[in-house]
Amino acid sequence: MAPRSLLCFGDSNTHGTLAMRHMGDRRRLAKPERWTSVMGEALGPEWNVIAEGHPGRTTVFEDPIEGVHKSGLRALPALLESHRPLDLVLIILGTNDLKARFGLTAFDIALGVQRLALDTRRSDSGPDGQPPKVMLVAPVAALESGCLAPIFEGCAPKSAALPGHLGQIAAANDLGFVDLNAVAQVDPLDGIHLDAQAHAAIGTHVAQAVTEFMTQD
Repeated sequence: MAPRSLLCFGDSNTHGTLAMRHMGDRRRLAKPERWTSVMGEALGPEWNVIAEGHPGRTTVFEDPIEGVHKSGLRALPALLESHRPLDLVLIILGTNDLKARFGLTAFDIALGVQRLALDTRRSDSGPDGQPPKVMLVAPVAALESGCLAPIFEGCAPKSAALPGHLGQIAAANDLGFVDLNAVAQVDPLDGIHLDAQAHAAIGTHVAQAVTEFMTQD
């Protein structure tokens, strides 16, 4: 029996970017230490985990500074098609929408995540041409810290409010939901990215959530 496939649709924290010491710092956690790899080990050979983490990726917004290609809405259709059939899609976005340049509320950001989830559910990228299941993953709360503080000015209260909105959207649309804030915190070096310990905790936590969600009736 072929393994089931799981797409992790995320940003730099799915990519494995380490906390930035300065702008342009592109250090990346070793692949076995990234949360997607930890989750894959926990889930076992019955699952094929596909990590699609793009640094700077937003939910649905084109970035006027970093480029239109940062929009998750632009990238999602191609990824759903290229990796199908997909049994499950995890959407782990919202952190980059906190950038001051976008001027969004936490609710607006959550609606962007909802758009991606509903577009996924309208696709034919699951088994036998059916839509895949979808789980929303609330990102670890961001802080204004280090070299990224000017970019993420005012992010903390919005970031703290985001999981509540995402949980409500998940419940209203019969989606899976897991909150990473239960097990991890950002690295205070830049207030956005995660260290190896956080990745390990997240991988184990999300693996458990996936197993529970996929065994529901």
